[in-house]
Amino acid sequence: MAKPPSPKIPQRSIKSRVSLGGHPLHPVMIHFPVAALMALVASDLGYLLSGDPFWARASLWLAGVGAFGGWIASVAGIIDLVTVKRIRRLITGWSHAIIAVMMLSLASLNWLFRLDDPSDMLPWGLALSLMTAAMIALAGWLGGQLVYEHAVGVDVDD
Repeated sequence: MAKPPSPKIPQRSIKSRVSLGGHPLHPVMIHFPVAALMALVASDLGYLLSGDPFWARASLWLAGVGAFGGWIASVAGIIDLVTVKRIRRLITGWSHAIIAVMMLSLASLNWLFRLDDPSDMLPWGLALSLMTAAMIALAGWLGGQLVYEHAVGVDVDD
């Protein structure tokens, strides 16, 4: 049986300019917005299946926390993208940023759509939630590529 090829390890890591104690902040800051936007899909489905207004109100809050938290987390990523030359040269970095901005724009639209009447979210609110979740998956995959393939924010120098 043939041994699978070992992953390519970059010669040097790419340091983040926005870090605390050597730990990049962008990957730390995205967890709550991602969790909120993924939970939004479940909350929307809860409202769709039960009609209980609790789920509509929960969805409004999840959409807001996800959108605003995502924009705040994106600041650290944008600073790294535009100030670190080695990141700026990566197509993966630009792809990740573009998908993330598109995703956060959809999440923001979704929150605005629900603001006046949280219970008036079907079918467009659910559709926006599902599109946002799909874009989170793609942005996350590209972010993983930046970490595991290009060693952005990873200390590989010994």
